[in-house]
Amino acid sequence: MQEAGLGVSTLEARSDRDGAAVPLIESRDFHLRYGGVHALKGITLTVVPGQITAIVGPSGCGKSTYLRSINRMNDRIPGVRVEGAMLFRGQDVYASGLDVVDLRRHIGMVFEKPVALSMSIYGNAAYGPRVHRTIRSRAELDASVEKSLRNAEVWDEVKDGLRRPAASLSGGQLQRVAIARALAVSPEVILLDEPTSAIDPIGTARIEETLQRLAGAYTIVIVTHNLQQAARISDRTAFFLSGELIEEGPTDTLFHRPRDPRTEDYLTGRYGQEGNE
Repeated sequence: MQEAGLGVSTLEARSDRDGAAVPLIESRDFHLRYGGVHALKGITLTVVPGQITAIVGPSGCGKSTYLRSINRMNDRIPGVRVEGAMLFRGQDVYASGLDVVDLRRHIGMVFEKPVALSMSIYGNAAYGPRVHRTIRSRAELDASVEKSLRNAEVWDEVKDGLRRPAASLSGGQLQRVAIARALAVSPEVILLDEPTSAIDPIGTARIEETLQRLAGAYTIVIVTHNLQQAARISDRTAFFLSGELIEEGPTDTLFHRPRDPRTEDYLTGRYGQEGNE
């Protein structure tokens, strides 16, 4: 079967029957199971375009599973099953025949542990455009590499050593190169799964500054165990517990005037918090 791509016509802003814009990312009664585990239980959530949305909650609450569902990274779990809808620009990303590689070009991912492909700094930043064949010449590729490294705010630190192995960088630098690698294919969405948990405070601050600067040009969804980080950088926050979305809203409102007592219990440290520096 020929896979259906996410072409230009698909990705243009769509409207519903009433003329309202279709959300960029939206889940509707979304469930995910694998083996005997019901990991996500009826998640209905809309991600606001151009903003940073933080997903918080105790360990094992489903926040990373939800994040990875957005661009189908959970496909690798044996026996995974989904119900409901996960929509990107109104299209169900779990629809039969959808081109997952193309989906991941539009929805980039940065993981918890800084990951360097076994190549140079230049090669890491050039990887996406080469794979997706979005660049036609070496000059364009050079410009793309510089632009993505600048956008990730690591260019000045690596520009004189682009042929060095990326693995030689510090953890914070390497994570910003990973962000550059995601940016290089011009995604609309960047997903980040605990991107600073293995990085020192200085590196964490640099990454937070980078994400805040990128917001607006990109839609950012970040899973974090660090409540202070969510409060510092996010526009909206979603609180997950035991595979359920308990509540979601503007970060300041959720942190200071939560509607659900379970949210207040978590935010005040009565249970389930971890690693909140």
